[in-house]
Amino acid sequence: MAEVKFTEEKKLKAAPGFPMAVVSLLVTLAGIPMYVLGATWFGADKPAGGVVLAICIVLGVLLNVGGIIMFCGLKVIHPNEALVLTLFGSYYGTLYNEGFYWINPFCETVGPAAQTIDNEEKQSNAKSGSININLSGGGGKAATKAVSLKTMTLDNKRQKVNDELGNPVEIGTIVIWKVANATKAVLNVEQYAEFLSIQCDAVTRNAARNYPYDNGDCGEKTLRGSCQEIADIMQAELQSKVEEAGLEILDVRITHLAYAPEIAAAMLQRQQAAAIIDARQKIVEGAVGMVEMALNQLSENNVVELDEERKAAMVSNLLVVLCGNKDAQPIVNSGSIY
Repeated sequence: MAEVKFTEEKKLKAAPGFPMAVVSLLVTLAGIPMYVLGATWFGADKPAGGVVLAICIVLGVLLNVGGIIMFCGLKVIHPNEALVLTLFGSYYGTLYNEGFYWINPFCETVGPAAQTIDNEEKQSNAKSGSININLSGGGGKAATKAVSLKTMTLDNKRQKVNDELGNPVEIGTIVIWKVANATKAVLNVEQYAEFLSIQCDAVTRNAARNYPYDNGDCGEKTLRGSCQEIADIMQAELQSKVEEAGLEILDVRITHLAYAPEIAAAMLQRQQAAAIIDARQKIVEGAVGMVEMALNQLSENNVVELDEERKAAMVSNLLVVLCGNKDAQPIVNSGSIY
């Protein structure tokens, strides 16, 4: 397998733009006197007038062209933007500080690759839950040359995956990110926003496959009960995958988590049954404690002496009253239980 070579970043210190703009203007205007001098010398019928005229025209054209070329080296960088520059196909350097600068006019600014999305790709992305970020100025137009360093949000739409137990679930995430290294983002990957979107899909699916949606109170991590822990794991994994693209993952959050519609009703019944069982367990534990307390207080206060059979009947009656779903109907017993 061929080794992948990554470009190391080099920060440029460019010349200030305003003085160089004045110099470029002066050089451009300096060509006008040359034309005037050549025309004057040629019109005066002096010796070698044609040669002097040709020399003056050549010098004037060179000054005009040189001044225009110098104007091409003027660059404006807005806040939270960077320019990645190449010179004749080789990496030249990166400008980060906002301001007005002058650089080598033969340098070319390299920006994110232009990206267009047709209808089929949009439908495919909608089905998979991924989202494509278009960094160009508009659909099908050339991409902007400046690399934005602003904090951005990737809304990874909900997608259907299977959890660790094989249950289909729908999960959606939001990623807060920014470009930390403009050189890596532009030169190491083809389209860093699309690269991030695909890696986010892979990390989301991997997290859903490694953990169950809900596994009761066994203490294991679950998608529903350990959202923060799962999000932190996803953030660390996603950061490791996009490190080569010069991206920094600031935060990952799970925004949507639910069973798939085809099993949602069955899973809801299971959750309801588990809730009922837990509630009954709490009720029984409380009822047993109340019965025990009642028997102890009757015995300590000498209210009544009960043999084992009467205790059993009293316990049965109290448990029926305390654990029943409906209000108890009192029955007065006028006879003996024997």
